[in-house]
Amino acid sequence: MQLEALEIFCDVARHRSFSQAAQIWARTQSAVSQIVSQLEKRLRVQLIDRSTRPLQLTPLGMNYYEGCMTILTQYKELETQIQSETATAEIGGTVMVAAIYSVGLSDMSQYIQRFQSELPKAQVHIDYVHPDQVYDRVLNGTADLGLVSYPKKTPHLVSAAWREEEMMLVVSPQHPLAHRASVESKELHGEPFVHFDKNLIVRKRVDRFLREQGVSVSVAAEFDSIENIKQAVSINAGVAILPAPTVAREVKARTLAAITLAKGQFTRPLAIVSRRSHRLSAAVKRFIELLLEPDAASPHRHGANGAPINGKHYAFASKAPSRGKDAGATRTSKG
Repeated sequence: MQLEALEIFCDVARHRSFSQAAQIWARTQSAVSQIVSQLEKRLRVQLIDRSTRPLQLTPLGMNYYEGCMTILTQYKELETQIQSETATAEIGGTVMVAAIYSVGLSDMSQYIQRFQSELPKAQVHIDYVHPDQVYDRVLNGTADLGLVSYPKKTPHLVSAAWREEEMMLVVSPQHPLAHRASVESKELHGEPFVHFDKNLIVRKRVDRFLREQGVSVSVAAEFDSIENIKQAVSINAGVAILPAPTVAREVKARTLAAITLAKGQFTRPLAIVSRRSHRLSAAVKRFIELLLEPDAASPHRHGANGAPINGKHYAFASKAPSRGKDAGATRTSKG
């Protein structure tokens, strides 16, 4: 039995007319009537009461009609899905991405692998650069999109919330707090602190958090690189507050310890930025969709010790100062 016969029957049932169904299918009324009769013969039931005008479905005919509609709808959805997947596989081109260092090469490689397995004719090229350069590259068109923290407002760019990363206390394994599961912010009062450089917005956000908690720390060193901060902490030069994913590798290797801040939720928002007036290619759109897909196993959904965090996507309209900057690793790897 062909799906076409079911479609013809459904049109007869929908319009209560053999002649109207015949016009839709460019068939004779006799041919359409014969197709329905063959269905009735196959099922050994009467589907349509031909003695009334307009035609009426029998109770069994109504059940059959509803079942056929379900089957046809599911088939068309399957057809559309297969056609869409075929079209997707043909998408090509290169997605140019500029990202802050601290997004992390290992983190991004997971997205790139998924993207290239889905779109084998497309590729992603990532440059890890200073935050200001991320904005510049997106604005001048040398990058299709940028990945930044604390997105700033600009009339020529739009930002979409990507994720929030839990900020955690990071200490040397030899530090007295290293074996604690959590600490209250007030316990950091007077602690030697390895801080971000003063001109970085993340420094301002950490300072604001400490100030709101009534904590004053003793700044032992300042860096504009998360890698340098981690190295200083590892030799016990002081403690630091860093995004959990940026220290996940060191926590696993036991070269650093990451501790939850017990009071006052503190997260770092990351966002995807693109030019407001620029039309994105199909490949760029798909890469953005992959970045935004919820994934419970993704590292940014968890703290450095693997515990789930409560942070949700950051609001689209960032209120970060327009001159904001972020810090990152010194690595210049390209994805």
